[in-house]
Amino acid sequence: MEKFLIIAGPCAIESESLVLRVAEKIRELQDKFRDVEFVFKSSFDKANRSSIHSFRGHGLDYGLKALRRVKEEFGLKTTTDIHESWQAEPVGEVVDIIQIPAFLCRQTDLLLAAAKTGKPVNVKKGQFLAPWDTKNVVEKLKFGGAKEIYLTERGTSFGYNNLVVDFRSLPIMKQYAKVIYDATHSVQLPGGLGDKSGGMREFIFPLLRAAVAVGCDGVFMETHPEPEKALSDSATQLPLGELDGIVEAILEIKQVAEKYYEKPANV
Repeated sequence: MEKFLIIAGPCAIESESLVLRVAEKIRELQDKFRDVEFVFKSSFDKANRSSIHSFRGHGLDYGLKALRRVKEEFGLKTTTDIHESWQAEPVGEVVDIIQIPAFLCRQTDLLLAAAKTGKPVNVKKGQFLAPWDTKNVVEKLKFGGAKEIYLTERGTSFGYNNLVVDFRSLPIMKQYAKVIYDATHSVQLPGGLGDKSGGMREFIFPLLRAAVAVGCDGVFMETHPEPEKALSDSATQLPLGELDGIVEAILEIKQVAEKYYEKPANV
């Protein structure tokens, strides 16, 4: 049986020191929860920030250097997102999973470039996309040679500056690929603060519990030592110190819920 996957890390690579601090904590969690596979995530470029003045990151070279240190010093698997096709090859030489951002989930050339690396590919489902439409995304990746594919649920646009999660999407998308639930972006309010996105952090854990109960192959959580000071997604990152309790709780829910995953709906 494959291990439950937890992808976690700060939204953006603000500095190497931040990356290593968070990675050290995730390494501690990896040692504590042996039945889980942890993957460290952080972005070298936040290319779709609301404002031109918002922090984007320090670029590809700086970001890959930081992610390489995470692998070498803590032995963790890593992932980061790409925004342009040419980034796939250098990123694929460093990370273990290539991530495709939600707004770019249908970009054929980007998907094919990610697939060509031979690395697993995790695609964030676009906020505009029906869950059954992800079948076409998976077909593109398979056409490009991808062998291991993840689809991530991160909420669906519901009016202006708001997202909702339709939990029917999890079993629907599991027909096509392994499914991850993005606990922190799903409570985001895109552009909700005018020049940046807001969010409702208080709903992260309730929705996370629901996703694990419905049945997913893993979860995605952005985390920061001081979320209110984060340079990106400050409204929705989880405090680093809360991860132990959250992981323990969702694993308890998973243990109970998985007994019912395969039972008929009328039972």
